[in-house]
Amino acid sequence: MPVVKVLELVGTSNKDWNDAVNQAVKEAAPRIPNMVGVEVLNWTASVKDGAIAEYRADVKIAYVDEPR
Repeated sequence: MPVVKVLELVGTSNKDWNDAVNQAVKEAAPRIPNMVGVEVLNWTASVKDGAIAEYRADVKIAYVDEPR
């Protein structure tokens, strides 16, 4: 029986928070081929000179761990 595991990651983007989530999923996809879902835990950003410099999305990625 397969087990669903969860991995926490932080995606970053200079564009927006949605792109930060997409970057986390895109970066994980080659290493985790059996992804089944993503949950956004938190939205944060760094600020420089009074403007957002980098968007960050803390996410949990769920994947199926196939039995060996």
